[in-house]
Amino acid sequence: MSVTRIAARYAKSLIDLAQEQDKLEKVLEDIKQFQTATANRDFYLLLKSPIINASKKQQVFNALFEGQYDELTQAFFRIILNKGREEYLADIANEFVNQYKGIKGISTVQLTTAAPLSAETVSRIKQQLTASDATDKQVDLRTKVDDELIGGFVIEFDDKLYDASVANRLAKLKKEFSSNEYVKNF
Repeated sequence: MSVTRIAARYAKSLIDLAQEQDKLEKVLEDIKQFQTATANRDFYLLLKSPIINASKKQQVFNALFEGQYDELTQAFFRIILNKGREEYLADIANEFVNQYKGIKGISTVQLTTAAPLSAETVSRIKQQLTASDATDKQVDLRTKVDDELIGGFVIEFDDKLYDASVANRLAKLKKEFSSNEYVKNF
């Protein structure tokens, strides 16, 4: 079974249980904190390691998270550890957040620009995206600067990409000029 499928099933189970117990927001908070923890390379490698046994991993989880997370989240982690699926925990956490956003109608939009934008400009772009029919009711706008764009911007969300960058336009022009059909080749 693929990692995506495993992660989706476990995340769906956790979401259903959290909704049933009216703890969805608290579990989301816990999962986001867990995602921050998995950003630590050593912790991430601990999760992925087949050499370290489950009881040792459970001890690490207890030391790090006991008392900080809701009992439902801790019970979920114990089940994953007992089943030997801890290597998928980072993927499950990511999928949980994605499914939560789907339930709440939140679109995640990545805005990449050639230069940093002012807070006012970012706010106006977010308003335009929220008003658009292409996005959900709420927009989680993430910005990134990439000077290789030369100018302009790139917007990515769902499976859509709008590339209004100078670099993209130059690449199109280069391709167009390289296949110029109006000039005879000698």
